[in-house]
Amino acid sequence: MLWRKLDGTAITHPIDVEVEKAILRELANGFKLKVCIGTDSQVKQNIVEFATAIVFIREKHGGFMFFNSFITKNHFSIKERMLHEVSKSIETAYELCNLFDRYGIEMEVHADINTDPSFKSNASLKEAMGYIIGMGYTFRAKPDAFASSYCANKVVH
Repeated sequence: MLWRKLDGTAITHPIDVEVEKAILRELANGFKLKVCIGTDSQVKQNIVEFATAIVFIREKHGGFMFFNSFITKNHFSIKERMLHEVSKSIETAYELCNLFDRYGIEMEVHADINTDPSFKSNASLKEAMGYIIGMGYTFRAKPDAFASSYCANKVVH
């Protein structure tokens, strides 16, 4: 899967290598980091496009992100699509969690799921929360899930 920077520049190293380089650079510059990982999707005719974002927050100094995206022709119910988003975020978090632990960086997994029962995505809230918390990660849902709701949403076409 091709990871990119927000400006579209391709990341040529494996994502764990690039994330570690970013962590070392930011820590050397004196920044305290927090990382939030989230995935969003958009349905268009017969395809679904997913985008996952790794968002680095520099305490009181903005942030930056890496993202990837892919398209599938699978048909998903809303619940299946929300849980697929969560599984992509967890897959990324799992690949990188040892780095975050090594450098003492807090990580959250964000789900693009509404906590308001009047929204369709809410049907998957309990499963998503259980999946993320069960993996040992900090869970955030809308309106606090900016990595999925805003950052990944920004790059999914």
